[in-house]
Amino acid sequence: MTAVRGSTVDVATPDGVADAYLAMPETEGPHPGVLFYMDAFGLRPHLYKMADRLAAEGYTVLVPNAFYRAGRTPVFDLPEFIDPHSRPEIFQTIGPVMQALTPELAVRDAGAYLQWLNDSPDVTDGPVGVTGYCMGAVMALRTAGAYPARIAAMGGFHGGGLATEEPDSPHRVADRITAELYFGHADNDQALPPEQIGRLNTALTEAGVTFRAEVYEGAAHGYTQADTASYHAEGAERHWTNLLELFKRNLR
Repeated sequence: MTAVRGSTVDVATPDGVADAYLAMPETEGPHPGVLFYMDAFGLRPHLYKMADRLAAEGYTVLVPNAFYRAGRTPVFDLPEFIDPHSRPEIFQTIGPVMQALTPELAVRDAGAYLQWLNDSPDVTDGPVGVTGYCMGAVMALRTAGAYPARIAAMGGFHGGGLATEEPDSPHRVADRITAELYFGHADNDQALPPEQIGRLNTALTEAGVTFRAEVYEGAAHGYTQADTASYHAEGAERHWTNLLELFKRNLR
């Protein structure tokens, strides 16, 4: 893998300015672009490490602060190791900020993030990849449906609420997706029960979407996040294998 440089950038959106982490190879570019959606805990050192690892494989990776309306990073005062079971008050703070980021706002922001990548001299021409974790998987799926001409590949990991019965459920964008998709679901995940996995698979299949969805046995919701109590090393490495293969097939 190549050496990586990281920096903080600002992305202008219709509603303000989103701070973001940008990681890219030190080798001469441009490189294929990737939009990386955070989990609910927000931008922090572990996500920077994940972006760096992805960039080391030859990608320019943008990780926006999706909660920028609530402030610049860090939005929350988090412990170095996050264990919501022992610190339930964490979600009392995060919950209202998550709820304020409506699907409409998230999709509008996605357009700004994609435009930033499109305008960057460090990103190759053509469609980009998108990946997301927990709530970020929901945002990634919505982005693939809202901007099909811009997204060539989408990876979603331990996402919750991907296929509810609500009218605005993320899976309802399936008929607009042209990208190849990969989902690495968490095992026994209350945020994504088996009936939702089945509903998502059915919607994607009926829409003719190229996708693969797997349930990672023994991996809890949040399994990719090494700074949390949910971390599952085997599942995290499996996620990397599948995500990198997905991007290698689709990004140039």
